[in-house]
Amino acid sequence: MSIYDIEVENPSGERYLLDEYKGKVLVIVNTATKCGLRGQFDDLEKLYQKHKEQDVVVLGFPSNQFANQEPGSSEEAAETCRLDFGVTFPMHAKIKVNGKDAHPLFQHLKDAQKGFLSKEIKWNFTKFVVDQNGEVVERFGPKDSVDEVEKKVSELVS
Repeated sequence: MSIYDIEVENPSGERYLLDEYKGKVLVIVNTATKCGLRGQFDDLEKLYQKHKEQDVVVLGFPSNQFANQEPGSSEEAAETCRLDFGVTFPMHAKIKVNGKDAHPLFQHLKDAQKGFLSKEIKWNFTKFVVDQNGEVVERFGPKDSVDEVEKKVSELVS
């Protein structure tokens, strides 16, 4: 199965396939607006603005699996991202990233790039970089800076 075969949902419930992003570098991240790491929204938005003309897209996926840090609806999460953090990159419906109900996208990402000690997502703001061919090339932990992610993105677009 290719990442491009995976269906995702935007905050209003419309579904689409990730094949919409063929040929682009993707930064896929599980988010939470009440997380102590939420300052990364600013850095992710800067990365997106700096590289979107080079076919780089950041995709945010809110999740409430860690300490109830995304308790509202998908629409509320997207609105908070837009209004409080200035996010313009695509946000999606709330999902689960771990467990038997984990979204197929995050199952695929975790299978392709296992984490330290296990493949499970440890916390909000785990970031995955996908190259222009749909290969998951690197995984960054929650505390890894977006600057580190940008170095990988810059390698891929140069």
